[in-house]
Amino acid sequence: MFGTVAIVGATGAVGRIILQLLEERGFEAGTFRLLASARSAGQKVQFRGQELVIEELTKDCFAGVDLVIASTPDDTAAEYLPAAVAAGCRVIDESGYWRMKPEVALVVPEINPQAALNAKGIIASPNCSTTQMVLALKPLHDAARVKRVIVTTYQATSGAGLQGTEDLMQGSRAALEGRDYQYSAFAHPIAFNAIPQIGGFREDGYTSEELKMVYETRKILGDETIQVCPTCVRIPVSNCHSEVINVETERPLTPAEARELFESTPGITVVDDPASGTYPMPAGCSGSDDVFIGRIRRDISRENCLTFWCVSDNLRKGAATNAVQIAELLAEHAE
Repeated sequence: MFGTVAIVGATGAVGRIILQLLEERGFEAGTFRLLASARSAGQKVQFRGQELVIEELTKDCFAGVDLVIASTPDDTAAEYLPAAVAAGCRVIDESGYWRMKPEVALVVPEINPQAALNAKGIIASPNCSTTQMVLALKPLHDAARVKRVIVTTYQATSGAGLQGTEDLMQGSRAALEGRDYQYSAFAHPIAFNAIPQIGGFREDGYTSEELKMVYETRKILGDETIQVCPTCVRIPVSNCHSEVINVETERPLTPAEARELFESTPGITVVDDPASGTYPMPAGCSGSDDVFIGRIRRDISRENCLTFWCVSDNLRKGAATNAVQIAELLAEHAE
């Protein structure tokens, strides 16, 4: 058990769910501290029957803290988290800033728990779209080695934070009423639309979100040979990311074999009965910590390939739950 645990970004969309999960899952610690920007400092939050006051995040606020769970923008993580490490804290970070640093462990506990246990300083949690995909790929990779992945994501507005969800709700209302709406989180209207860009464009016409899926997948699965071709799309769904994943393996896997592998993997729930029109959908997966898989089928255009549909709550397993699971892993092995 950790003595003092600090939640950085406690008032954000993911930070709020981290607090909820710590309470729901009975995570034990001597003291919990909530840290956020000066704008949120002084606010009061109910947690485990008591009222906690948000403290301002500063570089001097980590003295006496054993574990930090942080959900902040990249620039905030870059500026403040080294101070937490210098103060002797174990740090679990949700931002994208540290993920691809060679010295930083990038962890999904069901896949590479030892990386977290061996880590010094910061432990990074992957991008939400990567997390659900690698959890689905892991059993296939272990059984038949994944060679190539073609993935298209259909990502919820909650992935852009609280303002993303506000843009969807208010923009949809305005569109139905024939009014203009000034979007804040998106460069284009998201209401009744699909935006084939998440993040800025980088090399070869891929976005930063898409490249995260390439490089993070290789790092988590420990295989630099895996080829990934991603396309990330923002859609007008409030929560849960969906993905179409096409996987080429070294040896052939039948859909039945893949289904058995998925069903035996902790954290995966198979919902796959095409005859009755049963498959995962965002509306039914929100609020769950699992990754849901359906539409498992053979790729009729290429040998040794399978295609399936994958849905997960991006704020939970894609972010908050994964971080809390890392914290639980560390606590379990704490001296």
